[in-house]
This record gives sequence, C-alpha cells and structure tokens, in this order.
Amino acid sequence: HSLRGLAGPVALPDGQPVLLGRGPLTGVTDRKCSRRQVEIVANYAEGTARVTQLGVNPSSVGGSVLGRGGRGTLAPGQALLLVNGRYPLVLHFLGSPHPKKRPPSPPQDPPPSHRAPPSPSRGRWQKMGPLLTFTPSGVLHSTKIAGFDLDGTLITTRSGKVFPTSPDDWRILYPEIPQKLKQLQNEGFKLVVFTNQLGISRGRLRPELFQAKVEAVAEKLGVALFGGPGGVLGVLGASVGRWEGVPALVCPPDAAGRAPNWAPGRKKKDFSCSDRLFALNAGLRFLTPEEEFLGWAPAPFDLPAFDPVITQEVPEAELVSDRPEVLLTVGFPGAGKSTFVKRYLVPAGYEYVNRDTLGSWQRCVSACSAALARGRSVVVDNTNPDPESRQRFVSCAREAAVPCRCLQFTASLEQARHNCRFRDMTQSGHVPVTDAVLFSYKKQFVAPDLSEGFSQILQIPFVPHFGDPPDPQRRRLFFQFSDG
Repeated sequence: HSLRGLAGPVALPDGQPVLLGRGPLTGVTDRKCSRRQVEIVANYAEGTARVTQLGVNPSSVGGSVLGRGGRGTLAPGQALLLVNGRYPLVLHFLGSPHPKKRPPSPPQDPPPSHRAPPSPSRGRWQKMGPLLTFTPSGVLHSTKIAGFDLDGTLITTRSGKVFPTSPDDWRILYPEIPQKLKQLQNEGFKLVVFTNQLGISRGRLRPELFQAKVEAVAEKLGVALFGGPGGVLGVLGASVGRWEGVPALVCPPDAAGRAPNWAPGRKKKDFSCSDRLFALNAGLRFLTPEEEFLGWAPAPFDLPAFDPVITQEVPEAELVSDRPEVLLTVGFPGAGKSTFVKRYLVPAGYEYVNRDTLGSWQRCVSACSAALARGRSVVVDNTNPDPESRQRFVSCAREAAVPCRCLQFTASLEQARHNCRFRDMTQSGHVPVTDAVLFSYKKQFVAPDLSEGFSQILQIPFVPHFGDPPDPQRRRLFFQFSDG
C-alpha cells in the first residue's frame, strides 16, 4: 500500500502504524495541520487502511469527517483529506509485498489467444508535452481500437453532483460496463480512454491524484485501460491528428449533440457534440454510452450549422479595374479578406490600406486620400460592419471623383470561427480572434447597400487555399469539424 499526495507516495507497511501530518513526508506546511495529524495502519489482507485522527482540526476519509479520536477506513482509490478538507492523500494498492516462490517447473505460457489480460493496476505513466499517457504493463497492441471518454461514459460521481467533490467521488456508470469491456478485450480490441482534465492545467488537481484515480478505475473494471496518443490528460477537441489511419474504433463518449428530453427521464441536453465530431473527422464508428452498454436505439442529434466539407466557388466578375477606384471589404474577422486582397489585388497594383497596420480609421482615411491623389487605386482591408464605418471611404472616393465598389465576404459566423481555429492551429505570429470579437461584429453588422454610394457590390464566398502546391495535411485538417 501507499498514499499519493503533494510530496509523492508514502509507503504503508502491513500492520504497522504510520504517523502523518505537517512535514516533508506529505509536503504540507499548513500550521493548522498537526505534525501528528493522523495514524494510518494498512491491512494487506483486506486491501484497506485504518485512519485515526490525532490532531485538533478535522480530517476526512471518503467524504466523512472523523473528528479527534475518530476512525475511518480507506479503500483503494479513496482520498484522505488531511486537514480542513484539504491536502488529499489517495490510497494506492500495489499488491502483496511478498511474492510467491517460483515453482520448480513453471508451466508453459498459454497460447496468445488464451492469455489473461495484463494487470490493470500496474503500468507506466509518460508525459508528452501537455499530454499524459498510461500504458498497462504487458498490454497487447492491436489495430482494433475501442475508445472511451472517462467521466460520463465509464464512470460518474458517487455524490450525484455534476463534478466530483474529491478524487474518490466516482462509481461505475452502468453495471453492464465491466462485462462489455471484457468482451471487447476478448475480441481483440485495445481499450483506450480519452479525457480532458482542465483542473490539472489550472492547478486545481494534482496529476498524481488523477493517476491514482485512473488506476483505481481500471482495477475496478478489471481490464487494461490504455491512455493512448490522443491523451489521457490535456486537451482533446474535435480535430483529429494522431488517430489518422486507425482502421477500426468504437467511440462512445457523451458529448453527442442530443437535444433536451432525448430519452425518457433524460431531460438535459448534451453540452456539445464535440465527441461525435471527433469520430466523424476520423471516420470512426460512434456510439453513446447508452447505445454501447445498454443497447438503446440511437437518439436524434444536431450537428453544427457549418459543414467545412461544403465549399463554394467564386463567381466570375470583373475584379480588377483599369481606372482608379476604391475597393472596400466587408466581412467577419477570419472571412478571408486579407488573404484574398493580398493574393488578387495588391499584385495588380492596388494600394493596401489596413487598420491593423496603420492603427486607426483616421490614418486609413488619410492613406486612402493620399493614394487617390497620386492616381492609385486603393483597397481598404477592414471589417467595416456598418454604414458609418463604410461612409468614410465612400466619401474619399466621391471627393476624388472615382467609383467605390464593395467586396462583401459572405462567410458566416460559424465559418469565420472555423477559419480562426484553423489559423490558430497552423500559423503563428498573429493575434488570436476571440468569440467576443466575432459576436461583437455580428451585433454591429448591417448589410451594405448601393444606396450608400457603392457603384457595385460583389459577393465573395470563402474558398480555402492550401498553398502552391497544396499541403495535404493542411487540407485534411481544414475539412474537419472544429467546434461542437
């Protein structure tokens, strides 16, 4: 037995009392915690540990406050909160410290198809950037993958609350789950768990406590759970990278895009459909926990309004004029305005005016007037959401006695969000566009009209460009759902 906490594991010998409190063993420096806060005695035969509170301030075992002189019993995966509901120590069972003697004539290994699955409670944790993976010792690798979310799919809270109140606040979601997982394992599937743990990245949950929880869940299920390349810790969104080329995967998470009242007694809608989108992007079979473990029929679901696979062609029109003019862009951030302008208009000799470059609309107006005075055509690459922002440049054109045309980029809010996410993943050195900026533009937007003084309004749909020659990896990434 051992306890895992702030300062790493604390060994618990069988039947011997161990005193814990404030000090180097626990890493606790809080003076409200006594140096002799609790006494712990491990019982290897039962696989538990008895905890007795010695200090003045309260300790808790499994969510129950002990009080001075009070006792409680820790089971594997349960947490001892050392004092005042803080400083969790999770019991971890390593197995008997006394291995059996090797028999004089060990039997031959059984054939591979009849080998027992590896012990789920032992394995190796490995950190890869922001991801943390767990590989059970002796795991049998397979091209057949069954992937699962953790919270809301394999386990739920024992307390009944939405979020766990402690590291040991969990139970198996459905009693049918262990048998179903063993069946998949016997059919040759490798079982992989994906889970986002925002509490770890924000410093509210220590990785060691979550590691102990994962191992305790695997031990309870009786199967070898692998935290694979998608990551047991870290951020896993809808976009697919490392699972390209996996030939088979059953993925039954809980963010499936189901509407309210999707089943009798199931009133809450799913918080998103990101898990379903992950499976769609990877070309994988998708099942919800109820479909996979309980055999329910599929429930209705909603996908995002924007489908990245559907693209439009640019309509043919006379884009470049042989006479001086002002071209004014209108459209969401991320609608493709700058890329379009720099690809088609700047090489044709248009003077480029942009607020991000010049710093204010006043400077943009001055630059526009100066270029027109030199006989140059001008393209104003700004969002220009309303008549007020557009009128400044229409007036510039009128004063110079040249026409002003409008380039209205028709990308929707959803398309612009997708484009901004794609840009964040594939480019560096630019300022990320937040949802607040996009929604602010939507609120201000008034469609341009010829009555504002435009000689023509051209509708420009977004058409992705992946380089010359096209980059196949960027192309695959763009045509995946990015938001659930």
